[in-house]
Amino acid sequence: MADESMVRNLAAQAQAIWPQEMPLFGRYGEPATILDLGCGTGEITRRLARLFTGAQVTGVDLEESHLNSARKLSADLGKRVTYDSGDAFELRYTDGTFDLAVCRHMLQAVPDAHLVVAELVRVTRPGGRVHILAEDYSMMHFYPTKLDADEFWRLGPITFARNTGSDLRSGRKVFSWLSELGCKEVRVDYVVLDTIRVEREVFARIWEAWRDGYSDVIAGNTTLTRQQVWDYWNDMIAAIRNPNGYACWQVPIISAVA
Repeated sequence: MADESMVRNLAAQAQAIWPQEMPLFGRYGEPATILDLGCGTGEITRRLARLFTGAQVTGVDLEESHLNSARKLSADLGKRVTYDSGDAFELRYTDGTFDLAVCRHMLQAVPDAHLVVAELVRVTRPGGRVHILAEDYSMMHFYPTKLDADEFWRLGPITFARNTGSDLRSGRKVFSWLSELGCKEVRVDYVVLDTIRVEREVFARIWEAWRDGYSDVIAGNTTLTRQQVWDYWNDMIAAIRNPNGYACWQVPIISAVA
């Protein structure tokens, strides 16, 4: 996750997703304390701070290089935004510390993601809100393509994740995890990243960053060769850029009252 391709990826994802995601935060009132778990370079941390101008916002990540960048980029926000190095499985905060706990684009990258969700709920005060963007890599399609994109995701990234202990289909499971933890008002909204709602070049940059950052590790952990992986990525990117083509990725956002 420290690779420069992931910085590009998260920036493009924020540009594509935030316009649809931002209105969802209007349901959470005016939280005084906000956690952004897995904050990376603080792209969304800063957006949250500017959206909730009275809130103290804390970003947490394991990657020190990301945190150093986040601190520099957030200097104009002063002491209202802070960044901590922390383990998502064992946060150092006491129970009920935050009014709003946010976790985006992280669960698919860690093993035992349900334990991270439990920790997120623990540090949210009773009556506070949990907001989780949980990717699911079976919720996408592309047309026209020369290759079978569905086959790629099954044989490539999803198999790679399974072989390395994580789950690229966690998005469909978070509703159940939050319900089992006793959360209330659990709901699922979908951000639709497609070639109608998102500029094709922004959409393509997400896929290019995945291609650049993950091709080698996918080939090293699946039956696909690097050339096959590269060709699949480029085939999907061509569909995204094709003015007569259509590509879509549905991204679940699951929220609840702790």
